[in-house]
Amino acid sequence: MAQQVQGVIAPGKNEPVRVETIVIPDPGPGEAVVKIQACGVCHTDLHYKQGGINDEFPFLLGHEAAGVVESVGEGVTDVAPGDFVILNWRAVCGQCRACLRGRPWYCFDTHNAERKMTLLDGTELSPALGIGAFAEKTLVASGQCTKVDPAVAPEVAGLLGCGVMAGIGAAINTGQVGRGDSVAVIGCGGVGDAAIAGARLAGAAKIIAVDIDDRKLATAKTMGATHTVNSRSTDAVEAIRALTDGNGADVVIEAVGRPETYEQAFYARDLAGTVVLVGVPTPDMKLELPLLDVFGRGGSLKSSWYGDCLPSRDFPMLVDLHQQGRLDLAAFVTETIGLGDIEQAFARMHDGDVLRSVVVF
Repeated sequence: MAQQVQGVIAPGKNEPVRVETIVIPDPGPGEAVVKIQACGVCHTDLHYKQGGINDEFPFLLGHEAAGVVESVGEGVTDVAPGDFVILNWRAVCGQCRACLRGRPWYCFDTHNAERKMTLLDGTELSPALGIGAFAEKTLVASGQCTKVDPAVAPEVAGLLGCGVMAGIGAAINTGQVGRGDSVAVIGCGGVGDAAIAGARLAGAAKIIAVDIDDRKLATAKTMGATHTVNSRSTDAVEAIRALTDGNGADVVIEAVGRPETYEQAFYARDLAGTVVLVGVPTPDMKLELPLLDVFGRGGSLKSSWYGDCLPSRDFPMLVDLHQQGRLDLAAFVTETIGLGDIEQAFARMHDGDVLRSVVVF
């Protein structure tokens, strides 16, 4: 039987979000209804509101979430009612060429629920990243549910569903930071700070945080940065080289998504070093680099999509590290808020006042 819950929608491009009654259908084959306990306010949700993802309004926002499985549809065996789960937007198919080659973190056919959540008048909603978790309950594909230890706080666990996983994965999975490496992270928002935390987990000897905001640089130090550079007043490339014996960093992670900062990352890496792009550019952005420099500097230029994570592998591992005291996920939670506070949370995020606002139900 369909249920009615409260959720936050983006009704149209750049229109204020609002709380509406959402109709949640019973789960179909391969689907699950999840009672949401916490959901982070991610910059991607703001992109949806601004029309930067697509124009399939209205959107049911929210995707960085944790909760408890309430019911499952026919054929679901991987989760059961009562399971505590983190929601993910990479429910691997197991059948595409990436999965069959043993690289499911590159899955080309990830699953979402087929049944539609709607408004009371029957208007179909587009759930953000196939999740839609700014709601008391949501409908997802069962593969989007990753079981973790229920002892972890929901407001902490949910952050692994997007931004924190993207940053940590950019360092560990994509950048393959190793013991003794030098790492520079350009852009110290939530994803950049998570990349710093990931580099520390991996055993990097030197972690250089780069930003134009001294407040963010101070926070980056608490996450594991050994050095900071304010690129508003200092040439970032020269500063990174100076801190690495004139060579450049072994791995440079660009967490802004702009051509200017990507160029900084490119020239701030050591010969044969690695650049990882985890910041999300807009469709109109272009990059121009001398091809001879691309050839002559060697190394790797990589993009990190969702931190190249495999949720079934990475989420439980990172929860374990948090519980062992080796990864302070709680440090990313700046504030907890209610469903009616999301518009204000977007403004605080845009102004750089928070790492994460988290909606708690």
